Amino acid sequence: MQNFDLIKFKDFIQNKFSQISSETVGWLAVIVLHAATIPSLLAVMSGLTDRLPGVDLVLLVWSGLTLLFIKAAVQKDMLNLITIGIGFILQAVMLALIFFK
Repeated sequence: MQNFDLIKFKDFIQNKFSQISSETVGWLAVIVLHAATIPSLLAVMSGLTDRLPGVDLVLLVWSGLTLLFIKAAVQKDMLNLITIGIGFILQAVMLALIFFK
C-alpha cells in the first residue's frame, strides 16, 4: 500500500508541479510575504491582543517586498507591481487604523 501511495505522489509531483511557472511561484511568494503580518494586525484591530508584530519582522518583510517591487518595476511586470502595491496600501491602512483609533 505504501509503495502505491509513493508512486501516486511521485506522479502528482511530476505531472502537476511541472505545469507551475516561476512567475506563479513568485506571485505566491509576494502574497505569502504580505500575509506574514496580517494575522497579528487583525488580532490587534479586533482587540484580541495588544502586541504588535516585531519591528524587525515588519522591516524585513517590507524590505523584501520593496526589493521585489523594484525588480517588478525594472522588468515592467504589471501583475507584481499591482499585487505588491495593493498589499502595501492595505497594510498601511491597517497600521493607520491601529495607530489612529
